[in-house]
Amino acid sequence: MAIVKRIVCLANSRKLNGRCIAGIEFPASGQAGGWLRPVSAREHEEVSEYERQYRDGSDPRVLDIIDVPLLEPKPRGCQQENWLLDPEPYWVHTGRMGWNQLAPLVTNAATLWINGRRTFHGMNDEIPLETANTLDSSLCLIHVDGIELRVFAPGHAFGNAKRRVQGCFSYRGIEYRFWVTDPIFERRYLAQEDGSYPLGECFLTISIGEPYNDACYKLIAAIIPRP
Repeated sequence: MAIVKRIVCLANSRKLNGRCIAGIEFPASGQAGGWLRPVSAREHEEVSEYERQYRDGSDPRVLDIIDVPLLEPKPRGCQQENWLLDPEPYWVHTGRMGWNQLAPLVTNAATLWINGRRTFHGMNDEIPLETANTLDSSLCLIHVDGIELRVFAPGHAFGNAKRRVQGCFSYRGIEYRFWVTDPIFERRYLAQEDGSYPLGECFLTISIGEPYNDACYKLIAAIIPRP
């Protein structure tokens, strides 16, 4: 039988042929709990449109408050927040959270997990798999005064013309450059010319993705700008 947990959705990000949904548990008492990531039974655990839809067929949005049917915890590496979802029942939209209500949910961490490693275009974005597997979390919400979104083709020199969106920001005096997997902002900025685009104050949901080539990578799973 499904266990229904209420979350405030803080990510509906791109993942393979589906999405990575994540949020903070938000029971009827109103006292925020821990992070929760509903995952499927597929190899890479992405959530399909069928599995995540409301009764009217619509898709969950960031800041929706949702009742999600789940079966059991399914931790994997640093993704200790994972719960196996029940794929049959509809998800239930119960309300919306305001932007001004997010401040109590931000992390108090001095850094975004482990720093010091980077990919060619990134900054503090890579964690060796051996180290990542010692972490007990893979999600956090942070507040930044601003972020710069860069649109470019990272593999252009090697004949790959596919463009991506990267977020560059400072958090507690440390510079970070992560790929953006928020589909709303990806589409919005891939429709622009290559270049840099500043955004103002916002909250960011940061996620550590699945292992790839003996490392895990930090991603911007959601951008929540000030209204």
